[in-house]
Amino acid sequence: MGTLDGRVVLITGAARGQGEQEARLFREEGARVVVADVLDDTGQALAEEIGAHYVHLDVGDEEDWRSAVAAARAAYGRLDGLVNNAGVLRFNALVDTPLEEFMRVVRVNQAGCFLGIKTVAPELTDGGTIVNTASCTALTGMAAVGTYAATKHAVLGLTRVAALELAPRGIRVNAVCPGAIDTPMSNPALLDPAADPEATSKALDALYRKLIPLGRMGRPQEVARLALFLTSDASSYVTGQPFVIDGGWLAGITVI
Repeated sequence: MGTLDGRVVLITGAARGQGEQEARLFREEGARVVVADVLDDTGQALAEEIGAHYVHLDVGDEEDWRSAVAAARAAYGRLDGLVNNAGVLRFNALVDTPLEEFMRVVRVNQAGCFLGIKTVAPELTDGGTIVNTASCTALTGMAAVGTYAATKHAVLGLTRVAALELAPRGIRVNAVCPGAIDTPMSNPALLDPAADPEATSKALDALYRKLIPLGRMGRPQEVARLALFLTSDASSYVTGQPFVIDGGWLAGITVI
């Protein structure tokens, strides 16, 4: 028996990266998964491979959310869980960030999470779950990713408020806060057919070795296991909380 047997879970940004690994793991654990993304070819191929249902979903578009929820209900009859995983990252100093760039990141990371909660929560079965993807930058500052950090701080606020408002229905809302994770967001070589992604991953591990106590970047499969815990009954008394998964990055500094 799987830990999610019979549950129906919609995962955004599920065509690749963390979302893909969450979709794969949730299916392995018995969930019926709705793979949601704007990368239609990649998302559809994944859904067919793992026996899931694909829906096109631009998380910043409210009508897309309504359509995705309707498609999920048509396919599986109900919704028990949501993983708000979709996100974008842009590198820029705050004073050099164009408003258009700032608002694009807000639209996906912040408004996308808000719309997911707003649209899906009324459709969830009582006792359902919502897992929002925040970041370790939701708990600290980081130069050159100010827009991203601002939106991830907002995701934590949304998580806490939603946890309070949905608790009477037994719906639990939590956030995962990854550090440096080896996905296409942080390692674009994973998307380049001509590149050697394994070599690039090793190079990035070496770069982060002095910053991360565990000496390497995280893997998306590790984040997926945390999302699984927060979606399963194993976390039945947990809500409104951020869960950091960063290899010890935020634990402190080593001076010797």
